[in-house]
Amino acid sequence: MTPDTQSTEITAVCHVRAPLLLEPVDRQVETLRACESEGAVDDLLLRSWPKEVTLTDDTPYQEALESVERFDGWADRRGVSIRPPFRERTATNQISGETTDVLIMPMLCLELYADDELVGVFPHTDENADETYTTDEAIAALRTGELPTPLGGEPEETAAADSGTDGCPDCGASLIDGQGLFACPECGWLGTVTETGQLVAREEASRTTEHETAAAKSQ
Repeated sequence: MTPDTQSTEITAVCHVRAPLLLEPVDRQVETLRACESEGAVDDLLLRSWPKEVTLTDDTPYQEALESVERFDGWADRRGVSIRPPFRERTATNQISGETTDVLIMPMLCLELYADDELVGVFPHTDENADETYTTDEAIAALRTGELPTPLGGEPEETAAADSGTDGCPDCGASLIDGQGLFACPECGWLGTVTETGQLVAREEASRTTEHETAAAKSQ
């Protein structure tokens, strides 16, 4: 899937481990800036994140964890993996002896959007083919005016738009149809479609079923 870059707005979000704006990271960032100035990328957003993030509810880097969760969702739909470059390890406090799970962040990670759709996270790996699509390769493709085509098979084309339903009731994103159970990859909404074609959250659908069952027993 390669959207028409002439009519599609391409946004590149570059996450960099601060303060490592050194070679080769600095070179890649500068190439991305050149892509923006030359029109190969419509918008370039630079974001910084730490070397590692503690996997706790009170981490100050919750936004970074939300980004990784979004990347994981994209990789699952594409049939590829982002681990590595993201990897988890256990850190031990030398004084208290307490252990904490931490997520190691890569020096640079690139996510690409065609209009509002996430179409690529780099680097990523196709474990079946033992092949990795690097950020260098993705940026080189952008420089030539091409939108990089990720590894793996084509993503599921079972969005709600194809099934005749509307987008997610909560955020408006496209829904994925899992044999009648619709899921939003962006906000996590889950639900079904009624006989009249309306989207109903799973909790509401359960209450409706219970009510109908109770009514039938009372007759």
